[in-house]
Amino acid sequence: MAKTAAAPTTSPTNRAAELRKQIDHHNHLYYVEARTEISDRDFDKLLQELADIEAKHPELVTPESPTQRVGGAPIPGFKQITHKVPMLSIENSYDEADLRKFDADVRKSLGVKTVVEYVTELKIDGVSMAVTYENGQLAFAATRGKGDVGDDVTHNVKTISAIPLKLAADKPPKTFEARGEVYMLRSELARINAEQAKNKEDPYKNTRNLTAGTLKLKDPKECAKRKLLIFSYGAGVIDGLNIKKQSDLLAKLKEFGFPVNPHEKLCTSIEEVIAYCKEWDAKRKDLPYDTDGIVIKVNDWDQREKIGYTAKVPKWAKAYKFDPEKGTTKLGAVVFHIGKFGELTPVATFDPPVELAGTTVTHASMHNASWVAEKDVRIGDTVVVEKKGEIIPQVVDVIKADRKGTEKVITWPDFCHECGAPVVKKETASSYNFVCSNPEACAGGMWKRLEGYARKERLDIDGLGREVAIQLVESGLVKSIPDLYSLTKEQLLKLEGFKEKKAQKLLDGVAASKTRGLARLLAGLAIFRVGEEMAERLAEAFPDIDLIIAATPDQLASTEGWGPERVKYLRAFLDNDNGKTLIAALKTLGIKMTQDKRAVPAGGLPLAGMTIVVTGTLDTYDRLGIESTIKQYGGKTSGSVSKKTSFLLLGTLPKPSSKHEDAKKIGVKIIEEAEFRKMIGEG
Repeated sequence: MAKTAAAPTTSPTNRAAELRKQIDHHNHLYYVEARTEISDRDFDKLLQELADIEAKHPELVTPESPTQRVGGAPIPGFKQITHKVPMLSIENSYDEADLRKFDADVRKSLGVKTVVEYVTELKIDGVSMAVTYENGQLAFAATRGKGDVGDDVTHNVKTISAIPLKLAADKPPKTFEARGEVYMLRSELARINAEQAKNKEDPYKNTRNLTAGTLKLKDPKECAKRKLLIFSYGAGVIDGLNIKKQSDLLAKLKEFGFPVNPHEKLCTSIEEVIAYCKEWDAKRKDLPYDTDGIVIKVNDWDQREKIGYTAKVPKWAKAYKFDPEKGTTKLGAVVFHIGKFGELTPVATFDPPVELAGTTVTHASMHNASWVAEKDVRIGDTVVVEKKGEIIPQVVDVIKADRKGTEKVITWPDFCHECGAPVVKKETASSYNFVCSNPEACAGGMWKRLEGYARKERLDIDGLGREVAIQLVESGLVKSIPDLYSLTKEQLLKLEGFKEKKAQKLLDGVAASKTRGLARLLAGLAIFRVGEEMAERLAEAFPDIDLIIAATPDQLASTEGWGPERVKYLRAFLDNDNGKTLIAALKTLGIKMTQDKRAVPAGGLPLAGMTIVVTGTLDTYDRLGIESTIKQYGGKTSGSVSKKTSFLLLGTLPKPSSKHEDAKKIGVKIIEEAEFRKMIGEG
C-alpha cells in the first residue's frame, strides 16, 4: 500500500504574516466599512493564535503587529510635540444668519459668481488628535493642546484598534499626518461607569471627559482596556501626495485605513448646508456617540488659500453648534447648598430624573432667590432643564400651564443648616439672595473658600484642588484658612489617596503660598466683590494691610474701580471679629501682607494710560497672564467696552461676543494678538 504524503506545514513566519493580513482585513471592515465577515469570537481566536506564535518566536514580532496594541510599560511623563502645521480652532456659529454671513464672506473673497462647494461633517464630541506616519509607519501622535504644541500620547494611540499602525498603501507618502477626533461610544461610558459603581467610585460625567482622561493615562495597558475610537477628517503635514479637495482627502483617509464618518456630505449651496444642519440637529440622538454640531468647510483647497486665515481661525470653515439639549421633568424637592460667601444656592431634585446629553440628571442649580421668585418656581412644577455646554445641568424655565394647584411655594430656611447662624437677605443692584450671617466661620462653604484661596491666580497652592479641599475640611484638619499652615505630613498620610509624594507636594505648595503678596492674599480671602483685579488695584494704592485697615471708607473708595458698595463689603469683613481674627492669625504665621512695586520693563510703558478690554482665547497668554502683561506695560484692563476703551484685544471666540459687537458699534479699535505683541515689543 502506497504511503500518503504528509500535508506541508506552514512555517511560523508565513502563518504570522497571514494572520496579520487577516486581522488587518477584518479591522478595516469593522472600523472603516462598518461591516463584519466573522464573529467577535472568531476574530479573538485569530488574534490569540498570532499572540501565541509571537510568544514562541519573539523575532517575528513587528511594530505594526496587531498584538502590539496592548501597550508596553508605563511612561514617566508626557513629552511635548510641536505641530508643524498648527491645529487651528474653528469659529462657531449658532443660527442660519451666521451661516449665510459665512457664505457671503466666502463669496466676497472669491467673487460672487464663483462656484463654491462645502463639505459638511458631524462635529464629534471628543479629543482632537494628530497621528503622523513616516514612510507609512505610525511614528508619533499628539493631542491638539494649545494648537501649536500638544502632548505626545503615542503610547496610548497605538492601543486604539481603529487607528492603523501602518498605512494601507503600496507606496505610502514620505510623511502623512492624519487628523481626527478620538471619541468613545455612550455604551462604553455606561460599561465603565457600571464598574465605577461596583467599586464604589464616582462615575464619569460624559464621554468627552472620559476620552480625554483615558488618553492622559501613563500606562497604555490601562488605556487598552477602554474602547477608544476615531473618526478622521483632516491632515496636517503631507509630503508625497497631491490633494486638492477635502472630498479627495476623506477618500484617501479611507483608502489608508482610517475610519471616516459616514454622514459627511458634499453641498453645493449654503441652503443645502442649512438643511443638513437642521436634519442632524433632529437625528443626533439616534447616534451611538455624542456630537455637538456640524463643521462646514470649503471643499477646494486652492479656494481656501484665497479666503485665508485670521491669527486664530481659518476663514474658510465654520462650526455650527446645536442648541443645548433640553428635557422636562417634575421638581420633586429643593435642598440648599452653602457657597463660599455664605450664599444659599437652591438645588432642584428631579422626580423622575431626566435624560440629557447621554446622562441621567437628578439635580440642577436654580441660581438664587431672586431667580426663583422671578420664575415663581414651586415644588411639584414641571420644569425645563438643559445642559449648559452639554455639561452643567440647570433649570431654565417653568411650564405653569401644567400646574394642578397642589404645587408648593419654596420656603427659605431661617437658620443655616451647616452652622446654625441666622439666614439673612442680601441685596445687590440687580438681584437678591439669602445668605448665612456667619460666612467666615460656616463649615458649609469652607471647602469652597479653601479651594478659592488656593487657586493659581490667588495663593497658587500646588496640590490643593477641589477634591483635596473637601478632604481636608471633612476630615476636620482644616476648619479655617490658618489651619492649612499647621498641617503635618503625618496627618496627610492618614487621608485616603495620600502618599509621601502627594503629601510633600501639598506641604511645599502651602509653604510657598506665604510669599505671594498682599493683592493675591486679598483676592483669596473670599471677601464679597473683591476679585483679583480689584484686589490688585487696592494693594497698589495701599501696599500694606495695616494701611488698608486704617483707611477711611472715603479713602478706600478713591481707589479706581472701588465705589461705596464694594468698600462696604470690605469694611464689613475687616471690622468683624472673624475677619480681625483671620488677618491676625495669618500675620502671625508669616504670610506676606505687603505689595511690591511693579517693575518697569526695559522698553518702557507703551500701554501707559490705556484701558484695554480682552475677549476670546489668546495663543500666548491665559486670562491671568494677559491681565498681568497689560499692567506690566502700564495699561489697565476693563470688563466692558465703552468710549473710554483704548482698544479691544480680540482672541478666538467660542461664541458671539457682546464685547466684540459693542466695539464695532462704538468704533473702538480692534486688534489681534500679533499686533498687540508688536506694540509691547514682544512680537
